[in-house]
Amino acid sequence: MSRWVRRASPYFTRVLTSPKTREFRRHRAERRRRRKGEPHRVLYFHQVDDPYSALVVQVLSEFLERYDVVLEPHLVGPPPEEAAPERERLEVFARKDAADVAPAYGLSFPRREVPPPTEAVELAARMLVSAIGGETFAQVAARITRALWDSGESVAELAAELPIEAATAARDAAVAGDLLRAKLGHYLGGMLYYAGEWYWGVDRLHHLERRLQSVGALRAGMRADAIAPRPDFRDAKPIESDQRLHLEYYPSLRSPYTAIAMERVFALAQRLPVELHIRPVLPMVMRGLPVPRAKRMYIVLDTKREAEDAEVAFGNLCDPVGRPVERAFSLYPWACEQGRDAAFLESFTRAAFSEGIDTGEDAGLKHVVERSGLSWDQARKHVDQEGWRDTLEENRRCMFELGLWGVPSFRLLSSDGEPDFSTWGQDRIWLVEQAIRRRLGARNDPGRTE
Repeated sequence: MSRWVRRASPYFTRVLTSPKTREFRRHRAERRRRRKGEPHRVLYFHQVDDPYSALVVQVLSEFLERYDVVLEPHLVGPPPEEAAPERERLEVFARKDAADVAPAYGLSFPRREVPPPTEAVELAARMLVSAIGGETFAQVAARITRALWDSGESVAELAAELPIEAATAARDAAVAGDLLRAKLGHYLGGMLYYAGEWYWGVDRLHHLERRLQSVGALRAGMRADAIAPRPDFRDAKPIESDQRLHLEYYPSLRSPYTAIAMERVFALAQRLPVELHIRPVLPMVMRGLPVPRAKRMYIVLDTKREAEDAEVAFGNLCDPVGRPVERAFSLYPWACEQGRDAAFLESFTRAAFSEGIDTGEDAGLKHVVERSGLSWDQARKHVDQEGWRDTLEENRRCMFELGLWGVPSFRLLSSDGEPDFSTWGQDRIWLVEQAIRRRLGARNDPGRTE
């Protein structure tokens, strides 16, 4: 990225992520809806063999009961290659992740290492196509999906009871769903879309609920709390333990999600008895993995909503891809020697993602260094030196061996006979804390299941 494009990016991202811009778009969409006399219409994109879609269909009935909306379901296929460069890892991780988070959301998903058989998936798709046009899609989809993944009721038995369409109809429906999803600007299954904004499954459902409540779509007498609230440990009791667990943390310096996680991860390591091992990796795009425009746009806008919930600054962004990241990592080994590695990484991401500072220029990098408690005069002796790439590559290899490829990623090392626990995502920090508390014997934790 050229220095001129980098310098212009803070202006555009401030406008893009501004709450005023968002509210203007929402107000315009609501005004248009009222003028046309249309209902609140929520589009749902269901991928038959997607674990996250399997979680969504479990809450659709309650969602429709609470909110005065019209649900418009669509079948879709897997994300395109450019949006899922590590497809096999994504599929394996999604099954594990859905099983990890489901209990805390009051949902269920089986622990299984293999996906459902192809013929069962195709049969389920044919029944789902038939259900799309009916008023009971939510109930039927939940039943079909449960049979597909974990119930004793087989998909074949359901097919003898429920209406079913031809295989060609299911394929045509998925193609049409893929085209509509792409036109509206997304690529994943399990997605909800309302009036210009995307919401990823149960993990982002609370954002959609807030928006619907703001336009008066909550039905009279219905509860306004989140259907699937994310567990929150901010008010949990401290843990007193002589045991210290080891937590590996894999951040990147160009990841918006890493940027809004950094402060919370370091705070977690301060208030819980864990030894934090920071293992940075190069950004995906600098590792040769594509990030399509639709994916970049969604990530930035989604990060802004998540940052607001976490009360973390984000949006005044000066993209550090390329040379700025390389210069920062050239200083990282020295920052580690000075015991300021965490402070340096946090200072860099804050500058790049919430202060609009060009970290590729000496002035910007000096600001990062000095705020970290380091000397710029000393830093100048180390900047642009090589020797750091092998360490980051080793971190990447280790992360990939865990079945992970995105950031921020985490691994809680084994203790007392329990296996390693790994996950990724800034929206999984609660899951990491839950695992830590469980291993240290903490009781009465939010979202804990026995």
